[in-house]
Amino acid sequence: MVQDYAEAVRWYRMAAEQGHAAAQYSLGVMYHEGNGVVQDDAEAVRWLRIAAKQEDAYAQYNLGVMYHQGNGVVQDYAEAVRWYRVAAEQGNAYAQYNLGAMYGNGQGVVQDYAEAHMWLNIAAANGHETAGEGRDGMAALMVPADVAEAQRRARACMSSSYRECD
Repeated sequence: MVQDYAEAVRWYRMAAEQGHAAAQYSLGVMYHEGNGVVQDDAEAVRWLRIAAKQEDAYAQYNLGVMYHQGNGVVQDYAEAVRWYRVAAEQGNAYAQYNLGAMYGNGQGVVQDYAEAHMWLNIAAANGHETAGEGRDGMAALMVPADVAEAQRRARACMSSSYRECD
């Protein structure tokens, strides 16, 4: 099957302009990747933001990535953390992983190995391919009591459907 990105963009745009969050997200990705349109990260951010405000976790995660990397916006780690957290609390394993990494590196937040461990542990439980390695790396920097507390917090966070993650 031949991919016709320009035709896909046309259909995504029609649905996006009618308020369809998944189409808004897809249109944002098309602009970011330059598929069917001239590559334009600022336009990608615009569409991702519209979808993110409709609670589309993929858009929220990708908006976090845009702020993290400074694509289409001024790089802003704190804003990246904000969007990662919103997506993480909807169960997005990639956002959970990135949020854990941000805490582990102290980017946009005060460095906190226990918080990093918690989010990396949750990401691993949700199937992120390398989160377990990151979690284990954080554990090596922590005392056993702090690891146990991070594990308890991860269980509480997941069992509350991400409502009790603080």
